[in-house]
Amino acid sequence: MKKNDYIIRQENPDDYSGIRETNFMAFDTGENEARLVELIRESEQFVPEFSLVAVKDDGEVIGHILFSIIHLVTEQGTVPTLGLAPMAVKPGYQNSGIGSDLVNEGIKACRALGYNHIFVLGHPNFYPRFGFSPASQFGIDSPFPMPDEVFMALELKKGSLNGLQGKIEYPPAFNSVS
Repeated sequence: MKKNDYIIRQENPDDYSGIRETNFMAFDTGENEARLVELIRESEQFVPEFSLVAVKDDGEVIGHILFSIIHLVTEQGTVPTLGLAPMAVKPGYQNSGIGSDLVNEGIKACRALGYNHIFVLGHPNFYPRFGFSPASQFGIDSPFPMPDEVFMALELKKGSLNGLQGKIEYPPAFNSVS
């Protein structure tokens, strides 16, 4: 996707240091997010098509989003789903639409590969504009205590969460960053 002075595309190995720097700069706990990306990339939960970068014409990575496989544990069994984490935009580029473009392109990629839902622990004033709503509305709990409005779900296929009450379980990569 081409926008103004940047494009959004799938990451490649040349982007790894730029992705690390972007996450490091974008979060107070940036080292944790940067490490999380690397741990997920090395895991079975990594789907290359779901790691997208916003890159300037000169090759500088200015934004990154990652979706990876997580699990919804229900009484009927375990259902693979997707977790959006992390999403980062370098400080000098925040509030310019790059984050929204990354989320929109990521949702398109997830839908194109046939996934039915996405979960996010995120800002309640940002993610609802993309269709996310509190996961509790679907009877789905977060794996750890948090305010209801920050743990959200998005059905990529309408009704795909019907009857799937349970709890989200994140893979080990999420436990190894504090």
